Amino acid sequence: MKRLLLIVLLLPLLVSGCTEAVPRDHSARILAMGDSMMAWHSGTRASIPDGVEAILGEPVVDRSVSGARMVYNLPVSGALGMNISQQYRPGKWDWVILNGGGNDLWLGCGCSWCSDRMNKMISTDGKSGEIATLVSQIRSAGARVIYVGYLRSPGVGSVIEHCRDEGNELERRISQLATRDPGVHFVSLRDLVPHGDRSFHSADMIHPSQKASRKIAERIAQIIN
Repeated sequence: MKRLLLIVLLLPLLVSGCTEAVPRDHSARILAMGDSMMAWHSGTRASIPDGVEAILGEPVVDRSVSGARMVYNLPVSGALGMNISQQYRPGKWDWVILNGGGNDLWLGCGCSWCSDRMNKMISTDGKSGEIATLVSQIRSAGARVIYVGYLRSPGVGSVIEHCRDEGNELERRISQLATRDPGVHFVSLRDLVPHGDRSFHSADMIHPSQKASRKIAERIAQIIN
């Protein structure tokens, strides 16, 4: 049991070793940050950042880490990317593709009694909190931000179905943040998954399938173009 628990705790860090630590091309102008939704399929070069790179024909530096959170206080693993804000690296970025907050709600408070955690991430009006601070930091360095929302459950077979209301509220607040700055774009995925259609999710019914990752990448690339 202890060995199994250790594997579970270390898995996100092992996955993070598959993500990009430095640009493959020093001229790269697009950085991707976030959690497993962004990182999923990175081992097969079919993640969301991989899709954006393929569509645009230019490099995307992917620093996303599975299991990462917006509110994360452990220093060592936080520095390795479990804290999404610490995935950021200074650079001549034109665009930063960003997601996060889902693990804080699902794993942090079980999508129940999440008011305090939600407020730590982002206030009701979208003006303060960890997400607002991170977006402000990125914007102050000159990059534009594309904040990507989450896939919705198709209504069948998903363990995160009960997180719908909390996810909707999180994204409403992020949308509020985006409306005040023309350099911040919020990409909602609320309409992407047809009810009852399992093809947009991986087998766990949580993460995006390769099909969904490509569809999400298309929405992102359209903004950058």
